Amino acid sequence: MTELSRRGLMKGAAVTGGALALPAPAVATAAEAAAGAAPPPVHVTPHDPRYKGLISGSNQRWYGNPDYVRVVSSVDQVVTAVQEAVDKGLKIAVRSGGHCDEDFVANSEVRVVIDMAGLHTIEYDPAMRAIAVGPGALLGSVYRTLYKRWGVVLPGGTCPTVGAGGHIVGGGYGALSRSRGLTVDHLYAIELVHVDKDGRARKVVATREAGDPHRELWWAHTGAGGGNFGVITRYWLRSPKATGTDPAGLLPKPPAEVLLSDVSWSWDDLDETSFTRLLRNFNAWHERNSAPDSPGRYLFSQLKAMHKSAGYFRMSTTVDTSVPGAEKLLDDYLAAIGEGTGVTYHVNDRYRAPWLYAVTEWSGMVEPSVPRWKSKSAYVRKAMPDAQLKAVHRALTRSDYPGPYGMIALVGFGGKINEVASGDTATAQRDSFVKMLYCSLWTDPADDAVHDRWIRSSYQDVYAATGGVPRPGGVNDGCYINYADADLADPALNTSGVPWHQLYFKDNYPRLQRVKATWDPRDVFSHRLGIRLP
Repeated sequence: MTELSRRGLMKGAAVTGGALALPAPAVATAAEAAAGAAPPPVHVTPHDPRYKGLISGSNQRWYGNPDYVRVVSSVDQVVTAVQEAVDKGLKIAVRSGGHCDEDFVANSEVRVVIDMAGLHTIEYDPAMRAIAVGPGALLGSVYRTLYKRWGVVLPGGTCPTVGAGGHIVGGGYGALSRSRGLTVDHLYAIELVHVDKDGRARKVVATREAGDPHRELWWAHTGAGGGNFGVITRYWLRSPKATGTDPAGLLPKPPAEVLLSDVSWSWDDLDETSFTRLLRNFNAWHERNSAPDSPGRYLFSQLKAMHKSAGYFRMSTTVDTSVPGAEKLLDDYLAAIGEGTGVTYHVNDRYRAPWLYAVTEWSGMVEPSVPRWKSKSAYVRKAMPDAQLKAVHRALTRSDYPGPYGMIALVGFGGKINEVASGDTATAQRDSFVKMLYCSLWTDPADDAVHDRWIRSSYQDVYAATGGVPRPGGVNDGCYINYADADLADPALNTSGVPWHQLYFKDNYPRLQRVKATWDPRDVFSHRLGIRLP
């Protein structure tokens, strides 16, 4: 994630005026797909030595026991795999990069896993006048290919092993999102394999074109998260105002160079007053600098406050050096964060580097992985009150929690993200200026309960005034679906009276339900945070 990476704790057609003359959407039945010439997919059963490596993702808390795993490499193979599972009454789940926080793929109810690893191509599609990306492509590959072939970028997260499949559809964000928007703000079309009311697997293309009869299906894929309507087999990317047929002009340009900064504070130097002032300063700077046209939108920062037992915590920042006065922007920012705290930070990194290095290699963003974790999230749209700030301090200084890899992070948001209206995409949170990530990471399965208890109780404490959740519309604005937290759908753990879908989708949820009823009327694709039929 920077989408702040949960990995990041272990180190401390005819064109006129931009309109596309669309071909008729491609639709095929399973029988038609089977008649094609695609080679058979890889079929892995429990007796195959590869099986154990394919029944879990990056979070090693979760292992499934599916009847088989299909590793597909074409849309027709997906159609066939879905049809076979539906005919047999077997529950389906889909995996692209495997970074799901929860057990939506790796659980006992899932009998068939469709692994998208073979659908990883990244190519220009002249018929769609867009860059086509397979859901099995990992973000690191997406960035390198876009950069090296066409000199463009998708403003997504900086964990290079995250799959495009789940990241984009959840409204992915990252270090360039404040200046260039969310991933879904550049999504032109999707190809989807769904199951109709008669139980037939079909493939369909949906675009953002106003005249497309399937436009609502495109809209639902701009922030609803994965696993809701079918199997995404291809994304087409093109920015809304892009014109022409040159792929080098269809997506934003990345910075040629970025100014990197990593600083740290010692917990020995901080008390409640200085720590909460630090957090207050971070929020205040982002509130002042998060208008869509703010010069500050070219600075992206994440304050990763780790548990006191770690001894220190860090703040990693990047600045687009194409902006005049980039060095001063960083200096002024660092001064604003430290103002009135009475403590100084240690400078770990400060240097200029190519953007591609920063997004795929720099330790301030990309760090070693950890096998087990639990995450929660919140949006911040108004200054956090003292009660919340003090609760964050309590969580990070608790003596009954061993740490050290418990973290509450504040991550810069807003800017161009907030230029889009709440209903224009399924991503409803469009007036926040900070996103928060609560995360606990560990290695020993025997410690699962300890870490779950810490993160759950800490989260409830921070949001005690709103029922233990970041209720939308006030100081906070709900949660981020790509940081999936199944606790919110458990009435034993979410006693706030605010339903999980209001926290994630706000007023967009009924519209998402209507799309669900149209494109997945048999509820073939479901999980604990999935869109429910109306």
